[in-house]
Amino acid sequence: MGAMTKALSIVIILMMVIQIIKPLGLPGLRKRSDFWKLALLALGAISLTVILSHGS
Repeated sequence: MGAMTKALSIVIILMMVIQIIKPLGLPGLRKRSDFWKLALLALGAISLTVILSHGS
């Protein structure tokens, strides 16, 4: 895993923890139970990073 992927996953994990403790209040992230949307976003972002880094 590259540094970019690692940094990205750390940021998103922190966002998920914050979301569970105190919802971020962003559109679609108003409830504590919406943290799974961040997990989905993380999966997509990490997959994209991996695909782009292997392509070059």
